[in-house]
Amino acid sequence: MASRGALAQSLALGLAASVLLALGLLMMKSRAGALPMARGRRALRAVMAWIRDPVWIGGLAVQAAGYALYMLALTGAPVSMMAVAMQGGVALFVVLAVVFLGERARIREWLGIGAFVVAALMLAGSLDAGAAKSALDTGALAMASAVAAAAALALLGAGRLRHSGAATAVASGIAFGLGSLYTKALADVLAGAPDLAALVAGLLASPYTYLVIAANVAGLVMLQNSFALGRAIIAMPLSSAFSNVIPIAGGIAVFGERLPGDPLGAALRVGAFALTIAASSALAAGELGADAR
Repeated sequence: MASRGALAQSLALGLAASVLLALGLLMMKSRAGALPMARGRRALRAVMAWIRDPVWIGGLAVQAAGYALYMLALTGAPVSMMAVAMQGGVALFVVLAVVFLGERARIREWLGIGAFVVAALMLAGSLDAGAAKSALDTGALAMASAVAAAAALALLGAGRLRHSGAATAVASGIAFGLGSLYTKALADVLAGAPDLAALVAGLLASPYTYLVIAANVAGLVMLQNSFALGRAIIAMPLSSAFSNVIPIAGGIAVFGERLPGDPLGAALRVGAFALTIAASSALAAGELGADAR
């Protein structure tokens, strides 16, 4: 069982990672109106235009730094706990979008975003209870991947939601959520590397490296498209919420993560997970319903 100090350090790294990820996404959103969407046969041409844009590619570099911190954080904390901690970046993104992009949120949306912050505080209150070590179930991971991919494709293929910014944001969150599960599996593999040479060899040999890349590239393309279709103040929380709901469920099903034995710690952790899922569902239902009308 991980100690309180080790968990706190890993979650602090996760919070720093979420801040960098949020800043990178803000830079990308700021260019959404000037850049083409990646769709159909023109997808590759659109992505090349993004890469040539200095602000967009700078945002991607900031995101890469955040993801490196996130991988480091995952070596010392369960993926389900890290999912809640990463919501700190959502709150920062919303504030920055209001200040710098001139976007506005409704009361219901502020309440949903505030719920993510409360969930993170509840998670912090459960640190004394520690966390059980996890073991990867590859069969469960394969099943989770198939179900999540099918859900994303169904969402994007639904006639009424095909051009919905919210639907695209949710699909991007599903892709990022799968990427988090693959990243946790990869971090566990690389944690045992004795030196840099072994680390690089393990990175190149592991199939999770390529699954991480594929999932995150797909998520990034869909999220940038959702920025072009709708408000960042909704797209980012929706994407982030679903990208974190999947690791919460996947942490239990795929990595065998268990609740702490301490009743108060267990209650706080369950409450944090439940609040994250409830806030995610409320934001998604409201925005998907509005886009479908």
